Amino acid sequence: MKKNYHTHTVRCRHADGSEREYIEKAIEAGFDTLGFSDHSPYVFRDGYYSSFRMRPEELPDYVDTLTALRGEYRDRIDVKIGLEAEFYRDNWSDYLKLIDHSGVEYLIMGQHYVNGEYPGAPYSGKADDDVSRLDAYVASVIDGARTGLYSYIAHPDMIRFTGDRGLFAKKLEMMVAEVQREGLPFEINMLGLREGRHYPSELFLSILEKRKADVILGSDAHEPRWVFHRETYERALALVDRYHLHLTEEIDTCRLKKHGLL
Repeated sequence: MKKNYHTHTVRCRHADGSEREYIEKAIEAGFDTLGFSDHSPYVFRDGYYSSFRMRPEELPDYVDTLTALRGEYRDRIDVKIGLEAEFYRDNWSDYLKLIDHSGVEYLIMGQHYVNGEYPGAPYSGKADDDVSRLDAYVASVIDGARTGLYSYIAHPDMIRFTGDRGLFAKKLEMMVAEVQREGLPFEINMLGLREGRHYPSELFLSILEKRKADVILGSDAHEPRWVFHRETYERALALVDRYHLHLTEEIDTCRLKKHGLL
């Protein structure tokens, strides 16, 4: 593993360690690229502030800090500046204004919620058999991918549907097919793997195998020590082998630039 594009900072309020510590850990592990993609700030029209993402006013410091470190470490590692962002239709135009020419280079999609975010909103990983919520998740991921602004789909199998397995598989396969048309890889999330969460999902991996989809490994590091964890990495590689998946480490980090947002 030489690249990781899924790294958090303390600004999301549930991660630890300095940016420098993450970078040093990546260098120690032999990485040539470390992308930071902290939980993106969002502007909510009702004045709501999320408790698990950086605030809009923190974005300039995030970019400035990483820009300075990128210059300092330029001869040792390539530091990329990204964000992990949901696709929320009602907030999307405001979101694009927020990140426009902010210095953010790439986005990865992590759809933690589907129909917006508000107190009491159901988390995508909440187990239930609500077909409407499954449909909303699938639609959000597809519509987000179609914007052309995301570089890959983080923990795409976060949705936790407990209803009919055949229906679940059908909906996920449709999602995978549509995202593939946009040329985006799907992440095997190593935080979920390490912590024994419901993702990576065997059902979802079997669909990726069937569709011959590209996958990428994401550390989803919330502490410097998890930038690279050999045991988890080897378990992830075992899944890649078991499901005959095509593993890539290359993503298009210029999509925002191509759309005039950088």
